[in-house]
Amino acid sequence: MKLYAGIDLHSTNSLVVVLDETDRTVYERRLPNDLAVILEQLAPYHDSIEAVAVESTYNWYWLVDGLMDAGYDVKLVNTAAIKTYEGLKYTGDEHDARHLARLLRMGILPTGYIYPKEERAVRDLLRKRGQMVRNCTQHTLSAQNLISRNTGRGLNARELRKLEAEQLPLYSGGNELVAQAISSNLSVIRCLQEQAATLERTVLNRARLKPAYKQLLTVDGIGEILGMTIMYEAGDMDRFEHVGKFASYARCVGSSKWSNGKKKGEGNRKNGNKYLAWAFVEAAHMAIRFNERAARFYQRKKAKTNGAVATKAVAHKLARACYHMLKNGTDFDAAKAFS
Repeated sequence: MKLYAGIDLHSTNSLVVVLDETDRTVYERRLPNDLAVILEQLAPYHDSIEAVAVESTYNWYWLVDGLMDAGYDVKLVNTAAIKTYEGLKYTGDEHDARHLARLLRMGILPTGYIYPKEERAVRDLLRKRGQMVRNCTQHTLSAQNLISRNTGRGLNARELRKLEAEQLPLYSGGNELVAQAISSNLSVIRCLQEQAATLERTVLNRARLKPAYKQLLTVDGIGEILGMTIMYEAGDMDRFEHVGKFASYARCVGSSKWSNGKKKGEGNRKNGNKYLAWAFVEAAHMAIRFNERAARFYQRKKAKTNGAVATKAVAHKLARACYHMLKNGTDFDAAKAFS
């Protein structure tokens, strides 16, 4: 008899349920997040289990990888697309796990993409570099605020990061405590810059080996960091049925609900990849500066709407162009992108 497993994954434990073809519960137990324990408990049903549905939480790597290595067909559940009956008076983890297994058995389980294990660490390293840069910006703004508040002077980021210890009294209004606060910001900034540069070199060495990376660099507005971000966040382009799916995943399309010619609301605008969304908006800003066709397209859109919407429209065009480039292995063609 065919069996179907559903796992409701939490931070320290998982609720594991196995159903048969008639929805009868064959196995149900809460287990610690220990791969060896979970595999041991599923072992008696291994040959009969058609697939295992695992909830896509923040900590799914270890479980999905371990189950796949053990020979299970794993389905990563798109939790945002699952909707349970709202009339239920009581739900619990056992109901959630059973619901996943039932949807799996019926063939209507909404699933997500399991990013390849061998590429996942490089992508996450690039995300870590982005975190370092954002934290660096946070400390830069903090130091600039301290200087402005106590001296009335403005200091740009480049000048700030070059400050030496003997210059701090001049930019702290002569207050030793303010000088110490600025010095603390500068120490953290320099440490973050060093770490970000180290991570960037590591990822760049990996990225240079891929033909797709070189193709992305042919786009006006996409440099090394944006090229690496787009390539690693996009992953396997075969998972996108058409270019519209990719543009939606990159958050480059609008989200609205219409009925009888009237707007009734909006959907989840944050559904998609925030890293890709950031990359294409940044690329759009640069393309407007360095690509004549992109600049003309931007000005036409801006005249009808506003700068933010026009920039997003350029980002949408670049996302569609990058889809075809990564899918077909071609270089950038500005004439086609902004026709």
